[in-house]
Amino acid sequence: MFMNMKSIYFSVLTLIICSPGFAAERPNILLFTADDLHAESLGSYGSKAEMTPHLDRLAASGMVFNKAHVNAAICSPCRKIIATGLYGHNSGAYGFNIARPGTPTIINTFQKGGYLAGLIGKVPHSTPTKDTEWDFVTKDTANGRSPKLHYKHTADFLARCKKEKKPFYLMVNSHDPHRPYCEKGKLGHRDAEEPSRWYSPEEVEIPGFLPDIPQVRTELAAYQNSVRRLDDTFGKVMQALDDSGFADNTLVIFISDNGIAMPFAKANVWYHASRTPFLVRLPGVTKAGIRDDSHFVSVVDLFPTFLDLCGVKGPDKLDGHSFLPLLKGEKQAGRDSVYTQIDSLSSKNPYPMRCVQTAKFAYIHNAFSNGQTWYRNANEGKVMAAMTTLGENDPNIKARVDLFRHRVPEEFFDLSKDPDCLNNLIDSKAHADEIKKMRTRLAEYMKSSGDPLLKALENRDDRKLIDKLVVDTYGRALSKGKKKPKKK
Repeated sequence: MFMNMKSIYFSVLTLIICSPGFAAERPNILLFTADDLHAESLGSYGSKAEMTPHLDRLAASGMVFNKAHVNAAICSPCRKIIATGLYGHNSGAYGFNIARPGTPTIINTFQKGGYLAGLIGKVPHSTPTKDTEWDFVTKDTANGRSPKLHYKHTADFLARCKKEKKPFYLMVNSHDPHRPYCEKGKLGHRDAEEPSRWYSPEEVEIPGFLPDIPQVRTELAAYQNSVRRLDDTFGKVMQALDDSGFADNTLVIFISDNGIAMPFAKANVWYHASRTPFLVRLPGVTKAGIRDDSHFVSVVDLFPTFLDLCGVKGPDKLDGHSFLPLLKGEKQAGRDSVYTQIDSLSSKNPYPMRCVQTAKFAYIHNAFSNGQTWYRNANEGKVMAAMTTLGENDPNIKARVDLFRHRVPEEFFDLSKDPDCLNNLIDSKAHADEIKKMRTRLAEYMKSSGDPLLKALENRDDRKLIDKLVVDTYGRALSKGKKKPKKK
């Protein structure tokens, strides 16, 4: 009789603990995203410029993933993939479109599981569907560049969670280091704050995919100011978490939504476009100072990981896979490559690109490259204008500009020697076998995910068929001819 009563007691206790209203031991999630951050701007990823002291402390207290990527290197598409756990062609969130009505999301899934869902900053970009209703949301204003306001909003939300005794999913978005970059007297937005340190053109770190010219140094100095303010903001959010008493039971993940807003990075599929810093701390699970140099992880994996960690029932079909075993120090098969994509840079002109990357190689198919379509994006700043002018007398710079504008249908890079993707080896006979393998691997990714542009890859020499696929997929044809960028 005693044993029966004891069994009943523990059964009831288990039901209570697992019920949506019980928050004591259910893990919380705080996902912090930077906007347009170059991974190598962090000290934990090799920077010597001392821009990220707070982020480097997080890295030292948790895990650093060295092979981490976003699956679409543009702010809105990236955040829609995070929210839905689906590639854009499966959620309907192409470019700046929202996902299809009824698409399950992190927000409504965790709300059904008894969590409060909060959002701070980048509200339209982070709200995946028309019917998404956050429990807590801030107005999308200059708050994204104010560490003090980020502290206040975070503290307010966590106080509500404590009052209602509910666990939380909180997405915190900094607007830094997105353009306009931070300069003295030009902080970027109304109510924006000064960074805790300023940087000069003489001390900037120039990525290998950009030329060392005065315009690049000037813009990168302002960019580094913005990175420092991002770090200040992250520090204040961590202070609010510590002050709340939730830190010991909260998974903290820091990422960027894409690479730096410069030519040859953001809004493309080259290595530095999609590579993101990926810092994780989960007290009691992750060990301090661990660096994973082996496994590829990407943002499409976040949703299934959160479900796995918290025991919340989620959608039957997601495109990513939980990496919780990696946080526990285990190995995980199937993490030797990553699939990335660009569809369109807005709700208008499509620029379809697909890429598969391994630790050594990258293969890219640019379905938009037809010799006429002229690529441009909103991240060129003064750099591309300067490169265009210099290219009139420098054939090497001119070749870089021409490649940026028109591309070629296929690209292949040896990332172990050329992470800046400067030397396209697609015609290299010495790499013919590897190119074939990588092309096949990309096709497998596209087939398994239902990518409608698979036929474009399989028929890459049939321009007429590709043009029809583009219209069928995006509802509009590729742009024709040159379009001059707006003056900055």
